[in-house]
Amino acid sequence: MTTVWVPADAAAVSVGADEVADALTAAGATVRRNGSRGMLWAEPLVEVETDEGRVGYANVTPEAAAGVLDGEGECLGVVDDHAWLAGQRRVSFARVGVIDPQDVEGFEALGGWTGLRRALTMAPAEVVEEVTDSGLRGRGGAGFPAGIKWKTVLEADADTKFVACNFDEGDSGTFADRMVVEGDPFTLIEGMAIASYAVGASEGYVYVRSEYPHAITALRRAIETAYTHGFLGRDILGSGHGFDLHVRVGAGAYICGEESSMLESLEGRRGEVRARPPIPALKGLFGRPTAVNNVLTLCAVPMILADGGQAYAELGVGKSRGTQVFQLAGNIARGGIVELPMGVTLGELVEGYGGGTLTGRPVRAVQVGGPLGAYVPPEQFDTPMGYEELAEVEAMLGHGGVVVFDDTVDMARMARFAFEFCAVESCGKCTPCRIGAVRGKETLDHVIAGRDVERNLALVDDLCTTMTKGSLCAMGGLTPMPVQSAIRHWPEDFDRSHQEEVSS
Repeated sequence: MTTVWVPADAAAVSVGADEVADALTAAGATVRRNGSRGMLWAEPLVEVETDEGRVGYANVTPEAAAGVLDGEGECLGVVDDHAWLAGQRRVSFARVGVIDPQDVEGFEALGGWTGLRRALTMAPAEVVEEVTDSGLRGRGGAGFPAGIKWKTVLEADADTKFVACNFDEGDSGTFADRMVVEGDPFTLIEGMAIASYAVGASEGYVYVRSEYPHAITALRRAIETAYTHGFLGRDILGSGHGFDLHVRVGAGAYICGEESSMLESLEGRRGEVRARPPIPALKGLFGRPTAVNNVLTLCAVPMILADGGQAYAELGVGKSRGTQVFQLAGNIARGGIVELPMGVTLGELVEGYGGGTLTGRPVRAVQVGGPLGAYVPPEQFDTPMGYEELAEVEAMLGHGGVVVFDDTVDMARMARFAFEFCAVESCGKCTPCRIGAVRGKETLDHVIAGRDVERNLALVDDLCTTMTKGSLCAMGGLTPMPVQSAIRHWPEDFDRSHQEEVSS
């Protein structure tokens, strides 16, 4: 009987993967479910096991599913050899799409738990040093060195410590956290277990947005399995180290992607930014030292401990070490997940892996780093994707989201959207963010309507300075980045002085 693999993650399911799986079962195949390979442009992607490897068929419909068993359909060849995948350097996503997300034995057969087993033979300070040597920086957007954060928590004096994983992932155009948890939840569990041992934490929480039901289900099932097999609980693998892991579901507030707002929500309060100091590493969850990391940061840790920090540090560019999981979205021909060493250029991602725009029109702008990231023009596509390298062109890496726009985009309206987004998602605690975003949207409405454009653009610039310098957190502090980049690179879209008034 032929064995086929059909993704069960939300992206594939949204375009009919469950119905394709049912049709293949009815046709007599043995169907196994995996996570998406990240080739979202090819979903539902069915992989048929052969002597040569798993052969992929793209965009399979329920009606055409049976034909795949006879070799009919859009064949991509052996999936592992496909150029789109073969050129990547998958670390955090090494097993995503390859294994059944709930198969703990399959996970272990492909290197799972190796990092945890090694970590448990080392002193906690040695584990922290390994992570420090790797050069791993926070993949959630801030880019703060993970090793320094862990060292701070380890050295803090407290009776109880925590590890908290921020799985809110509210940035538009980002989906890597969701896909790795839906496709390989054990990697996150392993990373959190290693972190708990390194910093001396006995309890951990994964804070996930309610809009991710598939990921929540996959993670909870994997946590139960990890307890059953001794990878979580009072005495992990007989080491004497105990660690309990819980999933907490948030209501979907974008601001809870900021670590202190997330901690407020975890404690049962409204998600609002905390003034600092103290920092969460010293006084975090319930007032105890807390290591707060993003999903992708924690998913890089198992490889670092398995192969050594130096092996990870050898990847990347400058002070940006290791790999980054880039998410290609927007008006793009081949959207999906691309994991490569830091330093790949934006042009390689957009034109190479992404294949340009879906419409076939020229690329005009790419927003990098989420809705608070800068818009980058094609003239800067040779910029290496690294923290400092992007900062030199007044942009940021953020969570690795890459959203593409063709030459029909109105950049004045995109700048307005940044203010509107901030006005909707602000927690409201500080005046520059709460009021500034609203006034910014109103002022750009005047610009778009062609009213006193020069004066209103000067007012926008002054407002951006106030928000950048006066906001409590990056919500208000970074909102000016997309606004000012749009004005800087596409000033012609803001020259509306001769247009008739348009509605906002």
